[in-house]
Amino acid sequence: MKLSWIDLSIIILYLATMIGIGFYMRKRAKTSKESYMLGGKSLPWYKLGLSDASDMFDISGTMWMVALCFVYGMKSIWIPWLWPVFNQVFLMMFLSKWLRRSNANTGAEWLATRFGTIGKGIKSSHNIVVAFALLSCFGFLAYGFVGLGKFMEIFIPWEVVQPYFPFHVAPEFVPHLYGIIFTLFATFYSVLGGMHSIVLGDVIKYCIMIVACISIAIIAGINLHAADQVLNVPKGWESPFFNWRLNLDWGHIIPDANKKIKDDGFGVFGLFFMMMLFKGVFASLAGPAPNYDMQKILSTRSPADASKMSGFVSIILLPVRYALVIGLTILALLYYNQLDLKAAGGGTDFEKILPAAINNFLPAGILGLVLTGLLGAFMGTFSGTLNAAQAYIVNDIYLKHINPEASTKKVMRVNYLVGVLVVTIGILSGLVVKDVNTVLQWIVSGLYGGYIAANMFKWYWWRFNASGFYYGMMFGIIPAIALAILKHFNIIAGLDLYYWPLLFLLSLAGCIIGTYSAPPTEEIVLKNFYKTVKPWGFWKPILLKVQAEDPLFVENKNFRLDMMNVGLGIVAQLCLTILPMYLVLWYKLPIIITIFILTIIIYILRKTWWQRLEN
Repeated sequence: MKLSWIDLSIIILYLATMIGIGFYMRKRAKTSKESYMLGGKSLPWYKLGLSDASDMFDISGTMWMVALCFVYGMKSIWIPWLWPVFNQVFLMMFLSKWLRRSNANTGAEWLATRFGTIGKGIKSSHNIVVAFALLSCFGFLAYGFVGLGKFMEIFIPWEVVQPYFPFHVAPEFVPHLYGIIFTLFATFYSVLGGMHSIVLGDVIKYCIMIVACISIAIIAGINLHAADQVLNVPKGWESPFFNWRLNLDWGHIIPDANKKIKDDGFGVFGLFFMMMLFKGVFASLAGPAPNYDMQKILSTRSPADASKMSGFVSIILLPVRYALVIGLTILALLYYNQLDLKAAGGGTDFEKILPAAINNFLPAGILGLVLTGLLGAFMGTFSGTLNAAQAYIVNDIYLKHINPEASTKKVMRVNYLVGVLVVTIGILSGLVVKDVNTVLQWIVSGLYGGYIAANMFKWYWWRFNASGFYYGMMFGIIPAIALAILKHFNIIAGLDLYYWPLLFLLSLAGCIIGTYSAPPTEEIVLKNFYKTVKPWGFWKPILLKVQAEDPLFVENKNFRLDMMNVGLGIVAQLCLTILPMYLVLWYKLPIIITIFILTIIIYILRKTWWQRLEN
């Protein structure tokens, strides 16, 4: 175990601080249900943006991104479009303010503003969105749980600590044991202090991550340029541009990298990219999934703050995260033969590059900061997801169906109990997950395939009703679960993304069938929603009725402007992603071009977006 007393002291101090935050924020969180779940909607947008970025800066995702950067090089900047990462741009430009105008506390509660509380499909639509929210939360908890365990296993070898445990653990379950231990810390402070604890903890952690990531980038740059070393990579690795086929041949360098490209299913990169883009645009138009991202948007003070927060996430997250990603990738490429990346079943586990590079090449103190930051990244993601799951169970199940008149004291007790229950289910889910990539692919391509159609129609089509929402979700989620089961038992194979069009079409059919099997939503509900949220789209019948009552009402005609801003924002987001990579590699001309493009976009968006934000 390489950890020095300095590193251990930093980690222990951080864990103690998180526990202290839980106790410190407990009193404030207990004042009301809204204070516990949403921080009383009083937190400034930049703190919530830091917290949201912190939740996205997770260990599992970062391990995956380092593995991608190692194998795919600069072309790896496109692969996170699987999420898609550019959904933050759609949120920034218009969807966050639309969502915040509802003044709801959860995604399920938001449905009442769109579909009302009486009518066919209302209860079913409410139940299905709660089910989806919990399913996605449990998936993300399992995803983070597995990544954390694999990460800590390298720094704390089991053979070192085995003598202190009174039981034997099989090697394949050692990551799960570590996951359980550190999960308990995240559970403690997030359950005690709610959103207040989560945001403060995330801000502290992100300050640590900024120092750690910049330090790694500097160390990597020094190692690469001081001795004029050359990266041993295949032709095309250093370019972000691609053809129909990937054409990266690692055969004479690291043959297992070719196997990973084949296993990932990214060889025909042009087809993969088109599928990502097609799915990503629809997913972004659907708005945020009911998880920690949505909860942070609903926690902002105003619609304008919601837009600012979503824009701030990309600015604070991408440069810092990719400084870490490229730094660790360079160190791993330079000293590949010094890393132990053997997988349990043979071959190479590229997801181990991040912890192995950190363990081998960082000095004492910096190692402790990086470990603390990444451990905090797990705790931030875990606690944010846990908070979202608690909000849905307590707000949309317990208070709605079981005990609507519960006192604040009783609600807090239920929150604590639900927190423990959610963590337990998340851990049990993590025990059956094979690796980070498996659960990630299913969440972003399988599960979300059943989410997109229904959640897209709800914004843009007045005739869409609760029945359409319910059937659309059902027609998508059930096949997505079936897909996971069939792939788990090796009955079918292939990249989850390639099954997405089928899931989307099934969900689309459910939306149409459900919508026309029931009458439209009550007119008063539609008019109130349209006047409050002010979306653009196919709302003309409602617009005419609203204007008949209020001739001064002005419709939202910003579709073209919003779409132009989205296009500019996506290019800016790519610039923020690739700029730290060019800086560490010191590609001078690309640096100048990237900064020039970014500067022009910032100038335009200042006039077309920032100055037009509502008060």
